[in-house]
Parts: sequence; structure tokens; C-alpha cells
Amino acid sequence: MIEDRIKAAVRDVADFPKPGIIFKDITPILKDAILCKDITAALAEQVRGLGIDVVAGIESRGFLFGLALANYLGVPFVPIRKAGKLPYKTIKQEYALEYGTATLELHADALETGQRVLVHDDLLATGGTVLAASSLIGQLGAEVAGYSFIISLDFLNGRERLSRFSDKIWSLAAWA
Repeated sequence: MIEDRIKAAVRDVADFPKPGIIFKDITPILKDAILCKDITAALAEQVRGLGIDVVAGIESRGFLFGLALANYLGVPFVPIRKAGKLPYKTIKQEYALEYGTATLELHADALETGQRVLVHDDLLATGGTVLAASSLIGQLGAEVAGYSFIISLDFLNGRERLSRFSDKIWSLAAWA
């Protein structure tokens, strides 16, 4: 089962990025080419039938499987990046973190009005970053068709926060 394989590969890192946090590190997954291929196929299977026009990946770990997923689905990939990383005209969305604020950016010409966008990131925690990404997508007149994650930390209730944009929320491995 893909969930068991993911959970076996993920490494817990205590007190990162700050004391009291147990970080779910997906980098060990990247050393297993077969697991990476299977994750991409499983993500694609979950979202099949949504009529996705674009996959948007959130910096930086959302790029790893987001681009692979877009290629697998035969649709474009759009990066959503931290402030100051995109070279062209951007739109911005600030959001709250547990320890301050951050800003995401999207190229102003990245999406077209009415496009259906799948938002992908490696992990769903509280949902703050993904909500900011969803707001950027809406600012360009596109629509969030759904969300895909490799991991979800369901005890942090991020899924409930995302439902105002879409109730199509998938993860391959969940920690309750």
C-alpha cells in the first residue's frame, strides 16, 4: 500500500524548524525512484476526472512532485514562490505563520481566467500557505479545482480551512 511505503520512508526530525515541532522530512523518498514514480501515479489517479488545466506547486517541496504530476497529466506547471524569487511581474499574498508572516508570489500572467488549477504541496499542516496560494489563484480569475498532498497532518485541521476553496482534498499518507 502506498501509504505504508510513504510512512516507512518519511524521516521525523525533532525540533525543526523550531523547538517542539516534529518535521516530516520527505527527502528520503527522493532516493527511491520506484516510490517516486508510484507516488506520481497515485497522485494522478486521485485527481483524474477533475478537468485540471494547470498544476500549481508551492515552493519548494511542492515543486518536486508538482512538476512530475503536471507532466504525467499532460498539463502546464506553475510555480508559486516565496517573495522575491520570480523574475517577472507578480501578484503577492501575505499570510501568517506560527512565528511571523511570509509572502507568496505568482507571475501575473501565470493563469488565465476560468482555468481549473490543482494546488500541490508535499504536506498539509495548518493550511496557511495553501490558503495564500489559493487566494493568488483566485486573484487571477482561475479556480481551485482541488488539492493534492503526499502527507497530511490531520490533527492540525488544515483540511477544514481549505474547504472554502474546494472540497477535493487528497493526501497519500495521513497522520491523525
